[in-house]
Amino acid sequence: MAQYVAIIEDAGPDEAVGVWFPDLPGCISGGDDVDEAMENAPEALAFYAQELVEDGRQLPPPRTLDELKADPAVADDLAKHRVALIEWPPLTEVTE
Repeated sequence: MAQYVAIIEDAGPDEAVGVWFPDLPGCISGGDDVDEAMENAPEALAFYAQELVEDGRQLPPPRTLDELKADPAVADDLAKHRVALIEWPPLTEVTE
């Protein structure tokens, strides 16, 4: 199972929290707090993947955190913000 690195931008107590994926340009999520933003992140990733499939493309393979740290375009954001790993494909809940 792949894991995409997500960068969590928490602007402050009265601001929304943003989540974005360095490997997936334009794939963003958010919420009123970190917990809500993280709950929404897998859905944003799923919608992004669906759009790519509809365009005849596939998700690019995720880079590791170390690979992203070596990328000057991402390194500063990784140092300034929290990071999370989002599973792909998302885990599905088992229903009885």
